Amino acid sequence: MKSVLVRLQEYEGKASGAEKGVIKFLLEHADEVPQLNIHELAEETYSSASTIIRLCRKLGFHGYRDFSKSLVYELALRKSSYDERSKEITKEDSLEELVDKVTYKNIVSLEDTRKLIDLEVLQRCVNLIAEAKTICLFGMGSSLLVAKDTYLKFLRINKPCIISEDWHAQYLQAKNMTKDDLAIAISYSGMTEEVLRCVSAVKENGATVIAVTRFEENPLAIIADYNLSVAATEFTFRSGAMSSRIAQLNIIDILYTAYINRAYEENVMQFQRTHIEKPYVNEGVEPKEKTRKGRE
Repeated sequence: MKSVLVRLQEYEGKASGAEKGVIKFLLEHADEVPQLNIHELAEETYSSASTIIRLCRKLGFHGYRDFSKSLVYELALRKSSYDERSKEITKEDSLEELVDKVTYKNIVSLEDTRKLIDLEVLQRCVNLIAEAKTICLFGMGSSLLVAKDTYLKFLRINKPCIISEDWHAQYLQAKNMTKDDLAIAISYSGMTEEVLRCVSAVKENGATVIAVTRFEENPLAIIADYNLSVAATEFTFRSGAMSSRIAQLNIIDILYTAYINRAYEENVMQFQRTHIEKPYVNEGVEPKEKTRKGRE
């Protein structure tokens, strides 16, 4: 399902003046919109039918009819209000309230990110991974943690993959890429300077770029060939490092699992080959730590 309300909220900051009026009406009167045809909506929003059609297409819909059908479906499924979703952490919060708010934010982030997934784009990304000679990963800060998780996953199934914690090494890595390689760039904001410089170098070499980034027209999303979008559900005081990280990890898990299923039997056999057994302990000889505790 293509989420209408999430996409509208994400795009609002980048919308033109005419589009902002339409978006404002759509968000405030979502329940009424499915009963309006495109000309009635244009009249209500003091815009034109062409403006509405262009907005629908920018949001990833084929047109107003596709947009309206998706909205009807989404409204039927939604149970939680946006007021509940936007509750911020305050210094007066109890420990229990903190647990509930952080957990709820993470759940919402996963749900909203699911609604942003374009299955055609996802399938193309899986195909690109299969075709790539080497996967090169790029990310800084908390996004680097997601990149390292990606590296370990693909390492397990023997898919050539490169990541470095040092930015200069990442940049050299980008410089050395060829059109046969694939870049996966991870940045929630899509504005991380180091990642953008790496991606620019990748593009100069003719390699393809998959971006895992926030759903909006940010610099990374614009330069990338394919975007796997993450919803923006961060707390104001900790933007870009909590629920977004969970959503990024979820996107990688989905991408990885889809790739595994492409050659399921072969990958299962590889899992068995790369399984690391527990350290061998001779029979009758207890580990030193356990023996020490026993003497105590």
